[in-house]
Parts: sequence; structure tokens; C-alpha cells
Amino acid sequence: MSEFSEAPSAAPSARSGPTSVSATRTGTRRYIGRNARGSEVLIGPVDAPGHFTPGELLKLALAGCAGMSSDRATARRLGDDFASTVWAHGDSDPAEERYFAIEEEMLLELGGLSDAEKQKLLAIIGRSIAASCTVARSVGDSIELSTTVNGAPLH
Repeated sequence: MSEFSEAPSAAPSARSGPTSVSATRTGTRRYIGRNARGSEVLIGPVDAPGHFTPGELLKLALAGCAGMSSDRATARRLGDDFASTVWAHGDSDPAEERYFAIEEEMLLELGGLSDAEKQKLLAIIGRSIAASCTVARSVGDSIELSTTVNGAPLH
């Protein structure tokens, strides 16, 4: 008897938990990603309208994690209604089929801060991301990650 059995498409896993995700095939190189809370994202090649590529999802995870990791500390200094956009840039190496570097670019409105306050905030954002961005901490040994805030590098 084979150790592998046929699993019904889209069947829940016996190991599913609150942090589990799934990718169910919807067509050739097209999947629908779901989390345990019912959210969905379309996954597919770059030429599939409305779909994210897996590489885009990796970059989105990094950008979202950087923003979320620094959100509370930034809100304490800029106010709860601060505006922020975090971009993640990087191309995979086609020969090796992997990412070697991804650059995160955080855009914030810092006009009300002095230069000293801006420098302090940049340091706090850097420490917050380094301490609590699980995604960056997980891939940081295999992908060179850099982050800037309004063009200023975080250290």
C-alpha cells in the first residue's frame, strides 16, 4: 500500500490551524490562496490579470511586515492617523530562480518633525522592524534586505 493517498481538492488539512494558509489550483499555473479567516488572493503568472506572482507575494509580505512592525512606534510619534506606504522592490535572478536582494521603501509624511526627531524615528523604525518583522527575520539570511524611509537608509 502506498504511503500517499488521493486528497480531495480544496479539502481542509487535518493540520489546519488559525495561521494555516492554502493554495488551491484553479487552472494552469493559477491558484487561489486562502487563510483560515476566509481571505483570498489570486496567485498566478505575471500575465494573469488580477493575480499576484509568488515573488510579488513575498515582497508584499516583507512590505506589510515592515509596516506592521513599526506601526505602533510610528503612531506614537506621528499620531494614529499617519499616512504610510511601504514598497518592496526587487527582481529575481532568472538563472538561479531566486531573489538575492529586496529593497523596502517606506514613505512617511515627516514634515512636522525636527531633524533630530526624524533621526530618532528612523532609528526606532529600524529597531522595530529588526526586532519584530517575522518575515524579514525568516528570510534575512538568504536575501539581502535593505530599508529606507523617504530615501534615508535604516541601520
